[in-house]
Amino acid sequence: MADLDGNINAKDWGLDTPQTSWDFPIKGAGQLDFGMRHRLARIFGEDGHTAMLAFDHGYFQGPTRGLERIDLNIVPLAPYADALMATRGVFRSIIPSTVDNALVMRASGGPSILKELSNERVAMEMADAVRIDAAAVAVQVFIGGEFETQSIANLNTQIDAGYRCGMPVLGVTAVGKELTRDARYFGLATRIIAEFGAQMVKTYYIDEGFDEVVAGCPVPIIMAGGKKLPSLEALTMAFNAIDQGAAGVDMGRNIFQRVAPVAMIQAVRGVVHDGLKPAEAHQLYLELSGGATD
Repeated sequence: MADLDGNINAKDWGLDTPQTSWDFPIKGAGQLDFGMRHRLARIFGEDGHTAMLAFDHGYFQGPTRGLERIDLNIVPLAPYADALMATRGVFRSIIPSTVDNALVMRASGGPSILKELSNERVAMEMADAVRIDAAAVAVQVFIGGEFETQSIANLNTQIDAGYRCGMPVLGVTAVGKELTRDARYFGLATRIIAEFGAQMVKTYYIDEGFDEVVAGCPVPIIMAGGKKLPSLEALTMAFNAIDQGAAGVDMGRNIFQRVAPVAMIQAVRGVVHDGLKPAEAHQLYLELSGGATD
């Protein structure tokens, strides 16, 4: 029997210590259900920050430079990333099931670079994200674009499905050539995405007003890496984003298109989690890469 006399008196009820009501470190997530918070914690970790590796570009670009062979170019980077952002096809066909990264699945798409990119649709059922053990799904949102309403409908479809099964949604701000990249635009886009219920927003860094964009968004903002920059510039951008309130970075080309991508992702991780200044992170990159100049 479980409660023999010898065990009863050994129980410790902690009568002098009130039960802890755990504060949740992720912005805007304190009132979400357990499953949603558990998945978010896999992405952001104990410090509330994430170094995410994006390599979902093939869903509309095909085998772009650096992603010709994901098994050779990306899999070696996985141990240094908190989260991996890719399509379900790549997760199932290439990424080892033994990885312990949080998985963020691309959940919208349709047109290729040969067509109007903003005309996307929901690209997968939420049940498939659950089957693959994803930590979140990502939906592109084209605020101000020709198909703005359709992309918001895509977002809301996945948010509703996510609430039903405890799956967070990452809303990704897409910027067309005709849209101005400034604090007013990104403040609008990120706030709209959060207002509809996305648990995270991915957006671009801007030199003026990024801190206001972050402050005006009630959920975590993750900085998008964008086009490849010189290594010091990319690390400076990551540092500035974190310094101004971003909860993490989601870099792709600024990592996998490097001469030494393993060195670069470790330098990025140093900025995100260890508070390295740009010069310190760049020095780490140079040391780990053997002096790479890209």
